[in-house]
Amino acid sequence: MKRKGLYFLIALALGGVGAVHAQDTTAAPADSSSTGMATSSYDGRWYIAPTVGAYFNDHKRNTNSRQIYYGLGFGRFFAPNFSVDAFIDRTKRKMDNGIAGGGGHSNNSWASTNIGATARFYAGDWNAWRPYLLGGVMGSHHQNMSDNGWSPAAELGGGVSKTVSDSSDIRLEAGYRYDWDNSTQPSKSGYGDWFLGFSVVTRFGAPAAAPAPVAAATPPPVDCSTLDSDKDGVNDCDDKCPATAAGTIVGPDGCPQKVVIDLRGVNFKYDRPRKGETDIAKSLAEPTADSLSVLNQAVDTLQRYPQVHVTVAGYTDSKGTDEYNQKLSERRASIVYDYLTSHGIDASRLEGPIGHGENDPIGDNATDAGRAQNRRTELQVQQ
Repeated sequence: MKRKGLYFLIALALGGVGAVHAQDTTAAPADSSSTGMATSSYDGRWYIAPTVGAYFNDHKRNTNSRQIYYGLGFGRFFAPNFSVDAFIDRTKRKMDNGIAGGGGHSNNSWASTNIGATARFYAGDWNAWRPYLLGGVMGSHHQNMSDNGWSPAAELGGGVSKTVSDSSDIRLEAGYRYDWDNSTQPSKSGYGDWFLGFSVVTRFGAPAAAPAPVAAATPPPVDCSTLDSDKDGVNDCDDKCPATAAGTIVGPDGCPQKVVIDLRGVNFKYDRPRKGETDIAKSLAEPTADSLSVLNQAVDTLQRYPQVHVTVAGYTDSKGTDEYNQKLSERRASIVYDYLTSHGIDASRLEGPIGHGENDPIGDNATDAGRAQNRRTELQVQQ
């Protein structure tokens, strides 16, 4: 094969290497759980690769057209799709008698020892049959009856590789070598030989441990002080009862709390308030300030618990007719109702005012003290 053929083969191989790179870049990585090692991973241990093969010699050599060669490679993978081998191989050809004198083949030989490096570019999954392209350079030492020396040489080719165990591959490849030997036969300026080779690749050393799975990034903890999951007004950090029903009255710990608004101490004078009376102070039993203080505490409680609704109810003692006492209890409820609304409590939170007359006494109507207790109003919390 002439040099033009070699240059064409080099250009073809370079284009093929580009295609291998493109395929390996765009191919989706295999599932490493099912294959053991996917294209995104590889075994980077050093290996040796004993090789045996055959040459199909350039006819210009005037030797047997076929010879066995044997060799040894040493290398490793530097990426899932790329390996480099340093190698040495040797063949010995018998020269034709037409050159040595006479007919047939002489006992004169033409030995070639090659020392060089070869790069291989693979495609496909690590565990499958993987096609590859190869390219290498070497020094070729020729030894024969005419000359003994070195010349440069190069090779191009391709093959297939298969991983057969954790530490072994097999390779079958073919290619073309060009030897720039212009000394053995001065009238010749180089030789192109085809070759076919088989190698057993054996990695040494312990296999690399499988990479530990990357832990998922832990999201930063949520600041519970900014959350109120049950919408009860208590943040989640402080809420010891985090699932209270909507509208439940809760305390500072977020747990249900019964709100009691006690108006005991707000006592009315006998037969007060009168019809049309609006100043509650004139209707309250002495000392008036004590009763107003209790009412103001009730206002404060309602303001601190805006979700609380109450019924404003009035009561009387047993003196007087039922009809009269009913009207009197309604006036007592109404005047307290007006006091609450005039101090900022929205009327939508107040039911009533309603009167219960002399019903539901809390004191003994047979005594002055008991009757004084019964002349009252109540704020009845709606739970």
